[in-house]
Amino acid sequence: MGNYLKVPDRQRVLALLELGWSYRRIEKETGIRRETISGYDPRRSAKLANPIAGSGDEAGAAGFLGEENRPNPIAGSGPGPASACEPFRAVIEAGVERGLTAQRIWQDLCEEHGFAYGYLSVQRFVRGIRGRRPEVVDVMEHPPGKEAQVDYFQSPALALEPITGKWRRPWIFRMTLSCSRHGYEEALWRQDRRGFLRAHEHAFLAFGGVPEVVRHDNLKAAVVRACLYDPDVSELYAAFAGHWGFVPLPSRPRHPQENGVEERSGGYVKSNGLKGRRFDSLEALNAHLQHWNRTVAQLRIHGTTRQQVIAHFLAVDRPALRPLPAERFALFEVGTRSVHPDGHIEVGAAFYSVPHHLVGRSVKVHWDEHLVRIYLDGQAVAVHSRGPAGSWWTRPEHRPSHKPARQSAYEAVLLAKIERIGERALAWAQEAVVEREVRSYRLLQGVVALTRRHPRERVDWACGVALERRCFRYQALRRIVEAAAARAPTSSLLQRHELIRDLADYAAVLT
Repeated sequence: MGNYLKVPDRQRVLALLELGWSYRRIEKETGIRRETISGYDPRRSAKLANPIAGSGDEAGAAGFLGEENRPNPIAGSGPGPASACEPFRAVIEAGVERGLTAQRIWQDLCEEHGFAYGYLSVQRFVRGIRGRRPEVVDVMEHPPGKEAQVDYFQSPALALEPITGKWRRPWIFRMTLSCSRHGYEEALWRQDRRGFLRAHEHAFLAFGGVPEVVRHDNLKAAVVRACLYDPDVSELYAAFAGHWGFVPLPSRPRHPQENGVEERSGGYVKSNGLKGRRFDSLEALNAHLQHWNRTVAQLRIHGTTRQQVIAHFLAVDRPALRPLPAERFALFEVGTRSVHPDGHIEVGAAFYSVPHHLVGRSVKVHWDEHLVRIYLDGQAVAVHSRGPAGSWWTRPEHRPSHKPARQSAYEAVLLAKIERIGERALAWAQEAVVEREVRSYRLLQGVVALTRRHPRERVDWACGVALERRCFRYQALRRIVEAAAARAPTSSLLQRHELIRDLADYAAVLT
């Protein structure tokens, strides 16, 4: 709504002012801003016109013009009512000087000076005092080769995505050397970690060296947990920084001025290099950025350094950069996995074994296109070749000896247990494996279980009978064993024997 009200609204505001309502209450009731309401308050004196040059002071000018010739007040141009905090200005300013918050100052006013107004009035008054006192800011100096700043911003230019066939705004990765302001740009569809690190490498190769520090915003590709005092850099980014020889330095959350060089250079790329353009592919966009950087950005005279960017870079920044490593960084993924009850972890829908005593534990996993490395407390516990989705990679030494993972090994374990029962039991078991194949494994388990209730000799004899009859069923074998147990003579305890003394002898000894 403008500063000039329609007649019904003006009459409504005037009626509420006559009732003594405050501007804030009228604004809440009518929806008209307080600045507009103040212009229609008859209690406020009209603002006088500026005195004519040479006519004396303002009072003389008013007398010269006359009361009837004073200009009408412009809505919102006059001063508002004095704040309720004005009588306590000295006390409030002293509190601001001591670094007290507005809440603390309001509490002290209420307790010590009988202040009868609300906290918001003190908050507005303190905000006005602080706003009139500009703070001194630090000037960040950037020695040559010391620092580079990186960030993402969304491109104002459109590019055609080949998968969907739609026009999209890609992300632009930008690294800027803080000393010379020389930069590198690369367009990416996503802000993933792999593209983020590869863009770093391309920037270092374009610069011909590596800066000592790379300052970045709290990007998810670089920082696991943002913190004001102790941010956690991702394990992969830390390894990448160690390989290339720079120190990653996250900026403080909600402090964009610490990344100010990159913020300003990103705006320059958007306004000068990309705004109003359209490209048929991401490759065409990157080719344009390279050409624009070479023919425009590098040749400009920077407004801060007052030097040509490329000349300043070649003369000062380039010699101070650290040398490039001999090899590029082997990218890998990092993750945490829980060991399944079967002793395997899952990476990319494939399964890899770990030592069986780690079941239920959480392990750290590094993987790339070729290898899967598994760590526990910083120590490597297993290394596997990367396999396709759905495959199982199991090492025999990772399994307990009584629970092998492979079928042949499990069969050998069962036959070894039956061999301890007897020769006939082993012969029967081997024929059962030939006859019933994998279904015989449960049968062999049942034979081993029979030795818990019957002597081994009896189970071995029953297996010999079953082998002669070519019977390879558990129920039939159990009936043979139970029938043999029923025919076996039952032993009874002897009450008298030549080796057993009479009870009277024991009684004589005790007495």
